[in-house]
Amino acid sequence: MALKVLVGCKRVIDYAVKIRIKPDKLGVVTEGVKHSMNPFDEIAVEEAMRMKEAKLVNEIIVVSCGPAQAMETIRTALAMGADRGIHVEIPLDQMDTFQPLHVSKVLAKLAEKEKVDIVMLGKLAIDDDSNQTAQMTASLLDWPQGVFASKIDKTDAGLEIIREVDGGLETIRTTLPAVLSADLRLNEPRYATLPNIMKAKKKKVVKMTPADLGVDMAPRIQIVSVEDPPVREAGQTVADVDDLVAKL
Repeated sequence: MALKVLVGCKRVIDYAVKIRIKPDKLGVVTEGVKHSMNPFDEIAVEEAMRMKEAKLVNEIIVVSCGPAQAMETIRTALAMGADRGIHVEIPLDQMDTFQPLHVSKVLAKLAEKEKVDIVMLGKLAIDDDSNQTAQMTASLLDWPQGVFASKIDKTDAGLEIIREVDGGLETIRTTLPAVLSADLRLNEPRYATLPNIMKAKKKKVVKMTPADLGVDMAPRIQIVSVEDPPVREAGQTVADVDDLVAKL
């Protein structure tokens, strides 16, 4: 039986951009800054594509929550080969209070609405490093989860997942439907070709809001302060081991 996959794609500040703290210290500057798809979400899209090429999946739906510019992220995923997109519109002035729990509720509602078999996400977003969305989505849906996946195989009973843990690699088996999150070594994402970029412009993208899905947008976490990391002190040169021990 071919599966249907929902892939979450977050628009984040590009990994090569130097982050600047806002004057009020309640967030980072996003205006006039280059954005791109979260790298771990690119890996999730690529894995869904490989499953489709192996004829395990018949439809890939990508979803992004964010302002109008999030449409660019969706189009990138569509150019990689996804079939259609969903844009959950969040006004720019509400993005600072749009938290992982809200995303998880949106994904859970969409998973139920679309009757998907797999929700595939990156293990974390490089902007907030929360690493919460996949786990909370699985909890809200009451589905099994395979997070930090570095290898995914389809079995007769469901999925076999090799995941990275502190002590090495762990192999787990889950039934379907399930929630997965992609680790860095799962695959290397493909580049979108120009013909596929052109085709992506014609693919269907549905727009909706959290209210359309019945998701409460009230923030659960208050950001008290965002700070730059402390400046690293300069190192010192010592003449020998005795000098080193003395300084320690």
